[in-house]
Amino acid sequence: MDVHEVIEKIANGERRTPVRVYLKAEHPLEFPDATVFGLHDMIVFGDWENIKKILSAHESEIREIIVETDCRNSAVPLLDVKDIHARIEPGAIIREHVEIGEKAVIMMGAILNIGCVIGNESMVDMGAVIGGRAVIGDRVHIGANAVIAGVIEPVSAQPVQIDDDVLIGANAVVLEGIHIHSGAVVAAGAVVTKDVCEDCIVAGIPARIIKRRNQTKEEKIAINKQLR
Repeated sequence: MDVHEVIEKIANGERRTPVRVYLKAEHPLEFPDATVFGLHDMIVFGDWENIKKILSAHESEIREIIVETDCRNSAVPLLDVKDIHARIEPGAIIREHVEIGEKAVIMMGAILNIGCVIGNESMVDMGAVIGGRAVIGDRVHIGANAVIAGVIEPVSAQPVQIDDDVLIGANAVVLEGIHIHSGAVVAAGAVVTKDVCEDCIVAGIPARIIKRRNQTKEEKIAINKQLR
């Protein structure tokens, strides 16, 4: 997404608190601004601000009720992932306007923020955070609990760009605006504060080049392909 589109969506998006209400009432209740299944045993889907008014007005008629919600006053809904041609495991949080490529893998607990792009056959491992507008190339592995910084403002700021065939180790951090070129490897726990050249391996805080790509990386790539 263009940065202006992201800002517009966040600033002016309708704040919603979507809920699922399971209730048993003495007689059917009407929820004009919600979707309702059932009569006396009802399941209601809609926004809490609309539904709670009906519930309050008919409180004495409700025998049992359970209300479930995932967020409060959210301006950016979660992405509908049903038709995405990727593997998305339970517990991943993926905001709307995220692009996910063919055969990508999004593991449990991963967080993908608005406007980010995940390339074909890339893996975002458990607990990793991909910030807003970050661009991840093809066949990239983002290790567990790694953080790829997002950038929404200032408008002139550049997002993180990670090119094809890059490995980001567990718990690594890539700061905003960084460009990691193809084939590079970022060691576990590294903090990347400068661009990383093609086929370089960096480690440390701040990350520095320690050597060039070698057979070890090729073996890791082979393992990643098997996992997919």
